[in-house]
Amino acid sequence: MEKTAVIIDNGDFPKKEYPRFLLRNADYVVCCDGALEKYFRNMEAVFGGERMPDVVIGDLDSLGKAARKRYTGKLVHVAEQETNDQTKAVDYTVSHFADVSSIYILGGSGGREDHTIGNLSLLMEYAGRFGETGPKIEMVSDWSTAFALTDSADIHCGTGRKFSLFSPDNSLTVKSKGLQWPTDGVVFDNWWKATLNIASEDVVHLDFSHRSMALVILD
Repeated sequence: MEKTAVIIDNGDFPKKEYPRFLLRNADYVVCCDGALEKYFRNMEAVFGGERMPDVVIGDLDSLGKAARKRYTGKLVHVAEQETNDQTKAVDYTVSHFADVSSIYILGGSGGREDHTIGNLSLLMEYAGRFGETGPKIEMVSDWSTAFALTDSADIHCGTGRKFSLFSPDNSLTVKSKGLQWPTDGVVFDNWWKATLNIASEDVVHLDFSHRSMALVILD
């Protein structure tokens, strides 16, 4: 049976029901060490009781002696600084929970804007690394759902939904069907170029000129 994992980042902990529903129904909860206090402050409201994370991961510098003792057996220390804690958590989840088909990242936005931009851009790297055979990875907040694409796709998002498209590849062209403002002539030479669109049909079709990386953010 397909299972889901939720990764808790140290951004804004969600208040709305949809991201909390994803957390409440997750088979695995992986918490970045800096987000552990936020997780426990909100645990009762989300679960109606105690739900210990399955893994607490990071450099663990933010955890005191009492926390280290309490979570012995759940702590994963990753000292290298080449990747951030979100990526450490994603890599651990993919490598240790083989039955996971979907990973939802909560708390990836809010707070410092550079963290938010970095975390969102990493979705494209994950898609490139894990490919079509890997788990679906989405970043979900109170305001949006973000995911990456590496090729043409049909996105079942529903008419009227806000739709933004980003790509770091200025050689990429993306023909679209089902958007209020077609993206056919867009040159991706700045972040705003295909943002703030609206789905005019239930299914949006994006046709990539070649395999590449793109980020979709829906409201």
